[in-house]
Amino acid sequence: MTSNSTSPSTAALWAARILTAIPVLIMLLSGIMKVVHPPMIDEGFKHLGIPINLALGLGILEVSCAIIYAIPRTAVIGAILLTGYFGGAMLTSIRIGEPWIMQFVVGVMAWGGLWLRDLRLKELLPLVR
Repeated sequence: MTSNSTSPSTAALWAARILTAIPVLIMLLSGIMKVVHPPMIDEGFKHLGIPINLALGLGILEVSCAIIYAIPRTAVIGAILLTGYFGGAMLTSIRIGEPWIMQFVVGVMAWGGLWLRDLRLKELLPLVR
């Protein structure tokens, strides 16, 4: 297999697709659940100390961020939005004394997937010089 400088390798592309799909699916599932609003959402919001009237807005925000991140042309701004969202989710977990590592890992996956699939980002943020 040959490698060229205009596109990622096949292995990197598949890893990028997987690392991209996980945050997108998590955000879509979570956002849709907030929009559909099953009874367990009320319990979760109460546990987190978040007013339930914010559920619809947060659901729309999550779905929007996932879509923006999934579209290649807007993926960088989507990753920035996901970083902010997961940062807030981490703070919420820390505030109530629960583990925050999952939000951190999903945020890293989002950037890892983007870094593997967008060579411009590799030039901007090289891991090795």
